[in-house]
Amino acid sequence: MRTILFDWDGTIVDSMEALFETTAATCRHLNLPFDREIFRRTFSPNWRLKYRALGITEEHEDEAIAIWAKSFRPDETKPFPGVGEALDRLRGAGHQLGVVTSGDRVEIEPQLARLGIEGLLTVRVFGDDTDSGKPDPQPLRLALQLAGAIRPEDAVYVGDALDDMRMAASAGVRGVGIVSMLATGDDLRAAGAADSAGSVVDWVDQLLPLRQKQLPQAARSNGQADGAHRDQIDQVDQQRGVEGARRKGSDQMDASV
Repeated sequence: MRTILFDWDGTIVDSMEALFETTAATCRHLNLPFDREIFRRTFSPNWRLKYRALGITEEHEDEAIAIWAKSFRPDETKPFPGVGEALDRLRGAGHQLGVVTSGDRVEIEPQLARLGIEGLLTVRVFGDDTDSGKPDPQPLRLALQLAGAIRPEDAVYVGDALDDMRMAASAGVRGVGIVSMLATGDDLRAAGAADSAGSVVDWVDQLLPLRQKQLPQAARSNGQADGAHRDQIDQVDQQRGVEGARRKGSDQMDASV
């Protein structure tokens, strides 16, 4: 079993466009230059770092936060297609799942409940749980402790921002970058990602054989793969090996003829 932890915005929920529009409104109000390239270049899950990169000074922080609170609607966010099923597949395969986000608890927890995935992401670290935010490793290290003193090498962190991958690398956790408007696969790997994918669903499809998707629900209990689940996977592998050997033998006989 591995512990797999996820970023929230832009990874689980499709909120990047809403974040762009909210940041644009803030910059317009403060007469700061802003476009999609500036958004991509300055984005950080850590709002303090993002504001500094945009040129928002401490003097205007409260003003910027007020605009954010007025314009960003977390109650309207939606998960990326197939994310719920992908998370369920991971849990069914025996993985412990969680979320490490820069969003505050009061903002994210209602979304977890509204989207019906609060029972899947059980390890949770929010932006107001630690003194330091991404890319500092403190939030991820706290998540590993909450997960049961998990070793960094037994965990994976999945996120779409460069600072997500920097945090994972600093914590010694394998980072998986999700390609988005923020970064390409090369960008994410340069920031420390061990791997990248087009979405969480794509990554789960790579990680778990598609045959697991077809295993009966009865073979999954309380988020852990039981013996029947593992035995069925082994039987499928053995059967495929037998069939492959038969085909190879048949091909050799045909060739000799």
